Amino acid sequence: QVQLVESGGGLVQPGGSLRLSCAASGFTLDYYAIGWFRQAPGKEREGVSCISSSEGVTYYADSVKGRFTISRDNAKNTVYLQMNSLKPEDTAVYYCAVPIATIPISGPLLPADFGSWGQGTQVTVSS
Repeated sequence: QVQLVESGGGLVQPGGSLRLSCAASGFTLDYYAIGWFRQAPGKEREGVSCISSSEGVTYYADSVKGRFTISRDNAKNTVYLQMNSLKPEDTAVYYCAVPIATIPISGPLLPADFGSWGQGTQVTVSS
């Protein structure tokens, strides 16, 4: 069974850092791009970042560019999202997902183009 599990969320002060993990089971991540999304209360799910399957091509939403870094470790079947200089507006549940069709890594990321969503991990940025 294809499954993605996010972890690494928590409560952090503004300016702090967190590293989120997206671990895959039931399939090998090597051949798949992975997208990170977030959803704040009362808001639509927003595409944050994406990494291609092999060339390491990445995409970042303008709201996180320069602060977040996506990477992958295929040996561990895991994709990471390093989040630095966190702001209160980064507060949301963060999800990873696999594209269900060929998508341009250049973005923007549309939730409808992704599937196999994980359960999400809560990130709260507050003093």
